[in-house]
Amino acid sequence: MIVLGIDPGTRRFGWGVVHKRGTKFVHVSHGVIILGDGPLHLRLAALEVQLQSVIDQFRPTHASVEGLFFAKDAQAAAKLGHARGVALMVCGRAKLEVFEYQPARVKRSVTGNGQADKEQVAQMMRVVLSLREPPPADAADALALAVTHLQHAPMLAASDRVHPLTKAIAAAKTQQKRARNLSARRPV
Repeated sequence: MIVLGIDPGTRRFGWGVVHKRGTKFVHVSHGVIILGDGPLHLRLAALEVQLQSVIDQFRPTHASVEGLFFAKDAQAAAKLGHARGVALMVCGRAKLEVFEYQPARVKRSVTGNGQADKEQVAQMMRVVLSLREPPPADAADALALAVTHLQHAPMLAASDRVHPLTKAIAAAKTQQKRARNLSARRPV
């Protein structure tokens, strides 16, 4: 499994490629796509081309993308959503399996602290991936996303091996519980 970690942005777009050999995480490559200050539609078009080039060069099998989070600035959140959309489209076109992780979960997975700052994440990626120096913040976040997926992949695979009937029974029980809770809340 080769994982492409993606830290989306419309000015700086981080990416990192990692795989696992036994219990060791192996760094393949990382970088930051600098998109500059031009019109958004041109930056997104450039992002598509450059991200496709990364995928063509490193041939990942999975992508790990930073999940949406609520931002104070709605306009910035919308622009981030555009960059995520381009990333998801490029990954979909390349037929990668895509997984999303919230920033706090990634930080907790790689540093043990869901509130870790960018410097802590970069230093941990330097150590975990045996890099000579910490990667740039955007690339460090992308590498952390890839490592997080590699940590969680065995659990996800195990849950996929659960018999479909077992999953259906669990889903039915959850639905019954929700129905009971809703009926208990309704005034008579």
